[in-house]
Parts: sequence; C-alpha cells; structure tokens
Amino acid sequence: TNLYNIYNIQISVILAGRDCLVAGDSCSSDENCSPRLRTLRQCVAGNGSMKLGPGARSQCANAVSALLSSPLHGCQCKRGMKKEKNCLSIYWSLHQSIIHGLNLVESYPYETVQRDYDYVRLASITADSDVGMTTVNRCLDAAKACNVDDLCQKLRTEYVSACIKLTAKSGLCNRPKCNRALRRFFDRVPADYTHELLFCPCTDTACAERRRQTIVPSCSYEGSEKPNCIMQMRICNADYVCRSRLAQFQYDCEPSKTSASGCKQGNYGACLLAYTGLIGSTITPNYVDNSTSSVAPWCSCSASGSQRDECDSFLGFFTDNICLSECRRRRRPAPRLYIPYMSFLYTIYCIYKEIRWMANTEQRSVWLTHEKNPTNSLCSHLWTIPILPLTPTP
Repeated sequence: TNLYNIYNIQISVILAGRDCLVAGDSCSSDENCSPRLRTLRQCVAGNGSMKLGPGARSQCANAVSALLSSPLHGCQCKRGMKKEKNCLSIYWSLHQSIIHGLNLVESYPYETVQRDYDYVRLASITADSDVGMTTVNRCLDAAKACNVDDLCQKLRTEYVSACIKLTAKSGLCNRPKCNRALRRFFDRVPADYTHELLFCPCTDTACAERRRQTIVPSCSYEGSEKPNCIMQMRICNADYVCRSRLAQFQYDCEPSKTSASGCKQGNYGACLLAYTGLIGSTITPNYVDNSTSSVAPWCSCSASGSQRDECDSFLGFFTDNICLSECRRRRRPAPRLYIPYMSFLYTIYCIYKEIRWMANTEQRSVWLTHEKNPTNSLCSHLWTIPILPLTPTP
C-alpha cells in the first residue's frame, strides 16, 4: 500500500501542469482510462447521487479513484487558450464532480503565469508627462503606453468599438460581443499594460472616472437593476470558463489575517491577473464610483433570504478583501525616468496614428462617437495636457 501511495504521488508530481486537452487525449486512447472517463462524465450528467441511485454512485466513486492516478489528475489549462472551454470541461469532470461527497477541488484550473513587468519600456513611454503639470495622471500615462504598443492599441480599439456600438434593432449595445472583446484584451495583452490601465492610482475624481470607464461599464457592467448575487453565481458556475475564472480568483486572492502580505498565497501579481480574468464574465467587477477605489460585481444581496450569508460572503470577497486591497495598493508602479521631449514626440506619433485610423472608412463612425466623449478617444490626452516646449524647462 505504501509503495502504491508513493507511486501515485510521483505520478501526480510528474503530471502536474499537464495540458488537460493532452491529458484527455491520452486517457481516451488508453483502454483502461477511457471507460472510466466515460463513466465519470455520465455521473456528472446524472446530476448527483439522488438521481443515480446507490449502485451508480459506487461506480462513480470507483471511476474517480481510478482517474486520480491517470494523466487527468494534476492537469490544468491556459487562460485564453484555443479550445479553453473544452480543456476546462475535462478539468472539471474530475476536479469538481457534482456528486455529493465527491468534491475534489484541490487545485485551481489555470497554469501559473509568470509575467514580469516591462518597466523600462513603460517608463520611456510615460516619462515627462508630469513636466509642466501640477499633478500626475497615471491613468493617462497608462492609456498613452497602450497606444504605442500595437497589440494593446489594436485590442483596446476592438473592445471599445464593440462596446459602444448600438444595435439597430434594440438601440442597446451587444453585451456578449462586448464581453468577448474585453476577454480577448485582458487575456492577450501583457499585464504590464492592462494592470496600468485598470489599477492606476488616482487622487481626483477626473482620474478615477477615467479609470472606471476603462471597461466601458455602460455596456459591460451596469444594468437597469442589480440582480441577486446568488443568481449571478449560479449562472457563472454553469459556464466552464466563468466558473474557472471565479475559482482562480478565489484561490489567488484568498485573504489571510496571519500573512504579512494579507494574501494566503502571497502573490500580488497572480491575484491581480485573476481579478482581470473575471472581466467579460457574468460577474464582471468594476469600480463602483469615481469617489472611492471600491470594486464589486454588478449585483446585490437584497432578497437573498436564507442564502444571505452565502451572498454576503461572495460580495465581501470583492468589497472587504484585505488581499485584493493590498494587491492594488502595493502594486509596483513603473519607475518614472526622465527622457527629454518624450511627451512632444508622443504627441506627434499619436496624431499620425489617429489620422491613419480616421482614414479607415469602417472606423470613422467610431471616431465620431468618440468625439462626443473625448475621454474615450485613444489620444484624448491631446485635449487635456499641453505640448512641451522645444527647450527643457529649467
């Protein structure tokens, strides 16, 4: 028995981090693993032991036990990968069986992503933005940095266009399309750009409002009325991607009163990445106003009845989470290096980019919409900051 347990531990270590799609293919081609995986999927489809009966439940338990020593145990997925939903369905078939008593949530669905901030490049882009200004607008700096990066600008333009466009039939935005574009942006653009946009520190309401508008909340976040958070959680858990993003967030941002960092996992970057992973989902979080830095999903706990405690716990993970608060407060800013004439050069560059952008017939209507609200313009800083003189200020 001891040798068998040691063997299982070794297998788990070796297979940790394996792509669940690869693990699923490996299991499907194995004559011993394949029938057990089919059994488990039938168990999950059976919606619990109450419907399956005692005999079927025993078969399900045996299938789970056998699969714990298969390539499926320890497999994970990559956020934003192709066939992400298929990969996550394989992960959850084993790790969260909905059969009572067989809850196997012992890890998290996504591989750990190590991303280093490109501070030098960000600094070169944002340097000197405070020359000749009484205050520094870090959110404005973040927008400028994104505009100079081709991928960031492209995907940001795509989601803004998708989120502000109104459908002819309803006169409302296409929220599913907006959310898909937002997910592409936050999944594919490096965190050194997305985190600067979303977590830039503000000391005035104008800056805070710009930060709040980052995800175009009128389409992606707000609604006529706030739904109940329990209902939103159920909708989220019925979708493999949303359920996985929430599980990752709850793991990476789990608070701890005994930890000096405030986070049980002690990884600020992972927590912020998990937070941005929720954007574009049923439980998209955002800043609740432009006077505080409080964040929450668009839902409430009113009329929760006997589930009020569960609802408050879920909402509190956003509104009263020391880990999330510390992550946002202690996030290392890009160092502000002095590079002469950077703002002037950036202004020339930005004018050139927007002239080319406006020349595109398909996007001209988007520009007109932006003109009505200059804060949404990709180069709106041209209207809010002065061009630097050609000689350095003494």
